[in-house]
Amino acid sequence: QVTAAGVRYPLEEPFFVLATKNPVEMEGTYPLPEAQLDRFMFDIRIDYLSEDDEVAVVTSTTSKRPEPIEALFTGEDLQAFHEIVRRVPIAEETARYAVRLVGASRPNRPGTPDFINEWVNWGAGLRAAQCLVIGGKARALLGGRTHVTPDDIRALAHPVLRHRILPNFRAEAEGVTPEGIVDRLLKHVPLP
Repeated sequence: QVTAAGVRYPLEEPFFVLATKNPVEMEGTYPLPEAQLDRFMFDIRIDYLSEDDEVAVVTSTTSKRPEPIEALFTGEDLQAFHEIVRRVPIAEETARYAVRLVGASRPNRPGTPDFINEWVNWGAGLRAAQCLVIGGKARALLGGRTHVTPDDIRALAHPVLRHRILPNFRAEAEGVTPEGIVDRLLKHVPLP
């Protein structure tokens, strides 16, 4: 549901949000609070297109209007896909790896790496571990596998964690980015 001016509006299932962020300027916009950033499963970075891809976009968008796009599946189909993803098994040690990776991002806790205590104001929460696991399940299926591997978790660490780890002033002053912190976490937390 969405609430606007105190009025609730129900949303159809399934519902999801894709949001874009301009990397150049923020004029006229407000950054999302950390609690809202945590509700986005991934922070996906998209670079410029290759020349061939850019030519394809330019020629297709400046030619005649494209034919209407037909739906490939329904909302019910998408919900069925979600259920299939949820059924993919994950070994306890792989789930524990996801939890340890996320837990290691939290400052001032027993066993937290020194670099986290030096550079992080706030680490990732439980939702990050859930996103690593459910994303790992989807990645396993897309890869033609029937179970999640630690490599699935590692492959998703950057898009799942980079917007959930808040560097402190010291990190910013030293040029340390969330990407760099995730790189260090991947080296620090041992694979199962």
